[in-house]
Amino acid sequence: MDLEAIAARNRARTQAKNRRTFRQEARLALLRLYARLAPVPPGHPGDPGQLPPDARILAIRPDHLGDVLFTTPGLRALRRSRPQAHITALVGPWAARVLQGNPDVDEVLTCPFPGFTRQPKEGGFAPYRLLNDYAKKLRAYRFEAALILRSDHWWGALLAHRAAIPHRLGTACPETAPFLTLALPPTPDCHEVARNLALIAALPPPPPIVGEGPGVRDDLAFYLSDADRACARRLLGDAPGPWIAIHPGAGAPVKRWRPEAWAQVGDTLAHETGAQVVLTGSSSEIALCQAVAARMRSTPLILAGQTDLGALAAVYARCRLVLGPDSGPLHLAVAMGTPTIHLYGPADPARFGPWGDPSRHRVVTLGLGCSPCHHLDWPEAELEEHPCVWAIPLERVLEEARDVLGTHGNLSS
Repeated sequence: MDLEAIAARNRARTQAKNRRTFRQEARLALLRLYARLAPVPPGHPGDPGQLPPDARILAIRPDHLGDVLFTTPGLRALRRSRPQAHITALVGPWAARVLQGNPDVDEVLTCPFPGFTRQPKEGGFAPYRLLNDYAKKLRAYRFEAALILRSDHWWGALLAHRAAIPHRLGTACPETAPFLTLALPPTPDCHEVARNLALIAALPPPPPIVGEGPGVRDDLAFYLSDADRACARRLLGDAPGPWIAIHPGAGAPVKRWRPEAWAQVGDTLAHETGAQVVLTGSSSEIALCQAVAARMRSTPLILAGQTDLGALAAVYARCRLVLGPDSGPLHLAVAMGTPTIHLYGPADPARFGPWGDPSRHRVVTLGLGCSPCHHLDWPEAELEEHPCVWAIPLERVLEEARDVLGTHGNLSS
């Protein structure tokens, strides 16, 4: 396999995909025109230079598990710096559990954000009708500030504009900037957690930090319930462990590794450490986990389709290591404090990689010259031409796993 030739060809394909289509250019022009001509609807006027200590603040993040977990250090910093504020998060219904029980959030609202539902896209004016409906709902909350935590989320920026929220902070992307009152410069090489922290720090005026001081932790946060822990105990049974989890699935096919490679990793680690392997996944990933198990000599425990988010987190909390491709569940394992091995390809680990101690949370890449391309929508028929994940050598993953287990796995206990 000529990786240099593949990388050169894929760089050309990526450049072509990055060119704005006529539809995108037309939408951008219309958004700019609308922002210029349409006044902010009457509502809570606020003070353009001030934000009261008890301000009502809305944080908007439309994405899924991993991206919403990335907001939790920022929400903690917001609560620490503005303890009297009323903080509301607006997320997709698919991510509401991420913030359940989080003391840094007073209220969680949900919205089926267009483009993030992982359902067939509705055409025509459906996204704009939804926006109008939600703007009316949000207006009743009389928010004084909105944080658009996804840098290119023009729909969320327009929603905050139509909801008459006086302070609207986000990133100066072409589509979002027209609807913001404060737009921070794009930081493409900055991790999402750090970017969120910078955006929150820009709320006017910056209040004095209270509480824990400069050494405050900025770990990802996910809160378990007693029911979550009980479910994990039931699923793992009486087996003494130790447990090693493999989560082979990912939101996009181009992110996935070879099932036979995961099987070899599971067998090797089980043999070398005496650990028992558990395969995790959603109900749509049962077949994938079964394919991994069918290639293993040892017998793993398959939990795909048997856990909700809380139970999955509780299972990971009892593991000594979690391995998988770039996916939300791997970030969930990070939030639970369990060492992790992440396989990255099309996404940039500098921006979307594990947020934690790099000695505990390792990233493995092929180092292909076209990676990261930031595109996840390559057709399945073309996946052999995009080997950035599936061609990662088995020994690279085993090497990192052995090192992490030897340093942090504490398998003897």
